[in-house]
Amino acid sequence: MFNVFNRYDQTPGEVNVAGTELKQRLDRGDKIVLVDVREQWEWDIARIDGATLIPLKELETRKSELNPQDEIVIYCHMGVRSLKALFYLQQQGFTNLKNLSGGIEAWSTTVDPKVPRYR
Repeated sequence: MFNVFNRYDQTPGEVNVAGTELKQRLDRGDKIVLVDVREQWEWDIARIDGATLIPLKELETRKSELNPQDEIVIYCHMGVRSLKALFYLQQQGFTNLKNLSGGIEAWSTTVDPKVPRYR
């Protein structure tokens, strides 16, 4: 799961979905729930249209806002927090989950350059 740079593998497959694939599916009208697990200040800088903000630290108390039957794609800045959220939700019985590979950073560089980048 980790590569030589101590980051989560950001390739599509398994639990990951590439931003380009997600964009195609959203453009087709596929019913996908986008969940952003970053902090409010990050959301204020950049977000993917249609997403719902549930910061990772609030996920345990707010998971009831999500339907375990829905297809859910989770994202954060680079993909680490969203993987933590994905694994947590799997433990809670959610089965149709994906992690946006590379997070909003990859989304900004490969899908929508209008989405601001930040550090």
